[in-house]
Amino acid sequence: MSELAFYRLPTAITHGSTVRDLAAGETLFRQGDAAAAIFVVEAGRVRLVRQTVDSRKVVIHTARAGGLFAEAALFASAYHCDAVADIPSRVRIYPKRLVLAAMRSDPKLAERFMATFAREIQTLRSRLEQRNIRSVRDRVLHHLALAAAPEDQTVRLSGTLMDLASEIGLTHETLYRTLAALEKEGAIVRSAEAVVLKKMPLI
Repeated sequence: MSELAFYRLPTAITHGSTVRDLAAGETLFRQGDAAAAIFVVEAGRVRLVRQTVDSRKVVIHTARAGGLFAEAALFASAYHCDAVADIPSRVRIYPKRLVLAAMRSDPKLAERFMATFAREIQTLRSRLEQRNIRSVRDRVLHHLALAAAPEDQTVRLSGTLMDLASEIGLTHETLYRTLAALEKEGAIVRSAEAVVLKKMPLI
């Protein structure tokens, strides 16, 4: 189920949406393009990438199946990053003008969107806090604790360790060594699909 299913979108929006299939590495939009729509990943994985002043590329978000992205486009004139398919992907496109018109006519719909934006702000603040944790071990544990399902303390990995390293702000090699050390001390149990926290850190 896509995140937009939660909003019970009016027929005008759902009928006005379109679908685009992307090959791995294909760009959906570029930084500076006119912001005309928001998107949901129906299948695959899309990365949002910004280029820094020193020409480095930084992944600022990874949208996975069911994930809504580029929400800021609703209130911006241009996209602030590139959207690139990480693997073959299918994206549903919701025109900005239709979404905004529906929000203006339906206060409850607008309220549900605002609740989502508030959660996004909380997530971004947690990531900023995480990036400021100097200890690599503590940073990794902090990330895992935030991402773990509360019922079983399990983080299900939908991407690669390289993807995870990028989210945390570490190199792949550093993350791999840290996970190995945490597993050796009994703090986590790893498999190819998941990481289970055996000792929940305080966050």
